[in-house]
Amino acid sequence: MAIIVDIDVELSKRKMSVNDFADAVGISPANVAVLKNGRAKAVRFSTLDAICKVLECQPGDILRWIPDGLERQDGS
Repeated sequence: MAIIVDIDVELSKRKMSVNDFADAVGISPANVAVLKNGRAKAVRFSTLDAICKVLECQPGDILRWIPDGLERQDGS
């Protein structure tokens, strides 16, 4: 996938746990893992809005695009 989700970077900056983040956003820790591991096929704008509110960031701080073929072998 060419869209990379950098939630772990933002969580690390804020020293926030996945469970605390999931509770604050209103999604399950399993869904956070899906986002972090690049397995998500879509993200609702309402979820993206909640993520940005909790992390006090812009969508571009957690989403980035990498052209096909330039992704690392581990999927990121």
